[in-house]
Amino acid sequence: MNTAKMVRRISTFISVAALMMALGGCSGKGQNQPAPAAGDLPPLATSIGSFGDLELPVEMKIDQDKTMSINTESFKGGILHYTGRVEINSLKDFIVASMRNNKWKLVGEASYEYTLLAFTKPNRTCMIVLDEGLGGSLGKTHATLYVTADLSAAGNVNPFGESTMQ
Repeated sequence: MNTAKMVRRISTFISVAALMMALGGCSGKGQNQPAPAAGDLPPLATSIGSFGDLELPVEMKIDQDKTMSINTESFKGGILHYTGRVEINSLKDFIVASMRNNKWKLVGEASYEYTLLAFTKPNRTCMIVLDEGLGGSLGKTHATLYVTADLSAAGNVNPFGESTMQ
């Protein structure tokens, strides 16, 4: 019985010592460290491909296997697929604010198993479908962008690049 009491005391002492070491090791962290300079901060958003007015958080990475684009003299567009560990509602809020800042107009929104956002600009459209992958909020979030830009509408040419001026 005396041995059991001693083992319990030693166990308690070791547990308390380990706890104090763990707490003591964290106490100085974050103190007296200079704040990062503005140039050292990571970017919050990244532009999407050749579409400078479309942005996603830097956590979203392009999936080249599910992405395709087309560029002609009169049309530019594509299907762009991004994946990342971002909460879906935060991603939606980020996209809506970013699109508004880049002069896109939100013309439609639908939520069901997925979230669909539709935006327009003169001669341009962008539909974005958001969904959570396996694992729900613990998994990855997917963003698929369907982008079109009618380049012929800006100049006086038809979709084949021929002049419409008579």
